Amino acid sequence: MIEAAILVIFPMLVAFGGASDLLTMTIRNRVSVLLIAGFAGLALATGLPLSGWGMHALGLLVVFPVCFGFFAAGWMGGGDVKFISAIALWIGLTPELGVFVLLVAFFGMLLTFALLFVRKFEVVPTVLATQDWFARLHDRKGGIPYGIAIAVAGLKIYPSTEWFQLAAQGI
Repeated sequence: MIEAAILVIFPMLVAFGGASDLLTMTIRNRVSVLLIAGFAGLALATGLPLSGWGMHALGLLVVFPVCFGFFAAGWMGGGDVKFISAIALWIGLTPELGVFVLLVAFFGMLLTFALLFVRKFEVVPTVLATQDWFARLHDRKGGIPYGIAIAVAGLKIYPSTEWFQLAAQGI
């Protein structure tokens, strides 16, 4: 049962956060809170030692202040900051955290270039033009739903984490 939780909780919440940002340009606080609660529950269920808790907390504590600075500068939304920080808690202060941050930057760049390209077109297919979520994405004055890049990077790195390895070993 714990293996199933490891394989479902993180991917489900991360995918939901990314999809939510795509469709509404918002990542609700509950997504980040549930990620943190899911981490705590699985850490307790798997008997993660106190040193492990500390290493995971350090992952969050390294990412949060930097991203909060980005928020203060207007480069990142508050929901994105909480989302990436909650994901960093799951990854912990490991080499994978550095890869995750690089992947966020890479996928964020691709997303930004794609949206800038799409926003150049005045006319879009009718089926898309009638969708509120697409209108928000197409708006030249609109922001970039960076939660998509964060989610893709999180899902890409997750198989490399100790959580996934635990599930693969059958705990």
